[in-house]
Amino acid sequence: MDFFEQQEQARRTSRRLTALVVLSIFGILASLQACVATLFMMLDDSKRKSLAAAIIDPNLLLPTVAIGGAIILIGMLVKMKAMHAGGAAVAQSMGGSEIAPDTSDPDERRLLNVVEEMALASGIRVPRVYVLRSEEGLNAFAAGHNPDNAAVAVTAGMLRTLNRAELQGVIGHEFSHILNGDMRLNIRLIGILGGILGLSIVGRVVMEIAARTMRTSGRRSSKKDNSAALALAFMLFGLAVWIIGSIGVFFGRILQSAVSRQREFLADASATQFTRDPDALASALKIIGAAPEGARVAAGHATEVSHMLFASGLTNFFATHPPLLTRIQRLDPAFTGDFEDVRRGLQRRLEARQPQPPNATGTTGTAEPLDDEDVFPRGLRQV
Repeated sequence: MDFFEQQEQARRTSRRLTALVVLSIFGILASLQACVATLFMMLDDSKRKSLAAAIIDPNLLLPTVAIGGAIILIGMLVKMKAMHAGGAAVAQSMGGSEIAPDTSDPDERRLLNVVEEMALASGIRVPRVYVLRSEEGLNAFAAGHNPDNAAVAVTAGMLRTLNRAELQGVIGHEFSHILNGDMRLNIRLIGILGGILGLSIVGRVVMEIAARTMRTSGRRSSKKDNSAALALAFMLFGLAVWIIGSIGVFFGRILQSAVSRQREFLADASATQFTRDPDALASALKIIGAAPEGARVAAGHATEVSHMLFASGLTNFFATHPPLLTRIQRLDPAFTGDFEDVRRGLQRRLEARQPQPPNATGTTGTAEPLDDEDVFPRGLRQV
């Protein structure tokens, strides 16, 4: 597996998609200018200019671009400001509790050791580590704008289910998001979408004001009063702006999701670079596909953090993650998608972790740690 080539391919594709998001802003402003020029032509009784001339008229173009750009910029800054919390704040808002450095819990101790190892492998500082104790689904995420305020969190289900190698693969994946600034990129893209949405909101407000003006004008008896016609023109203008903004948000979300999927491919390839063990990450993904809980997290959190999670349950074109099977087959091309053997192996693993019944002396024993070969059929170490 050439994980360096996979990383470069994911970076190239995400750069192109990000450029398309930025270019869409210019397309939206051009469409807005066409709407302003059309409104000007509707209100200009002399009709001295053609529509094409009105579109390129600097007296219309410059104010339109300035005002439209300001609306998008303000919406973008407001949205980014709302998402400015550091990784620890995000983990705590999800119900996570920080693992104490001196914890005596063996699973938590193992997780801290793995995080330190991946920090060393990736060359960045050790982030704060959280556990979502009420989450039984198998998932994890990294949050934060940069390595200085980053945090890594895993669900209780993942912490109890994965072995050490698989946990390394998952944490390596999350460290890639921190190292490559994926959280920062996501916030910028979401900010751009917020700015485009602001333009749509302005269009709706213009429509509502124009509609109220038309209702007021309809009660007037003066035939010389042309305010109703003027209000109709502005209502149509507001409708056009609202449509432009709504279409921009729709396609912007598609592009943002496509960028997010490429960053997931990049994180998978980077995790393989850090661990030098593609089977471990493939194993973790297979277990998610086989586990009854899958990658589910609490419904109240799923939408707002879906772009940060290790795995997502969404499968439509707004999905922030590639299909699980696609990710597995990039790591293990021989996998056919049959999770039945994985499911049986997972059941044996979970049974092996259960406390042992009382022995002959009446003492309750605990399960001894088992190697994967003791739980899974030979040749199926990666589950």
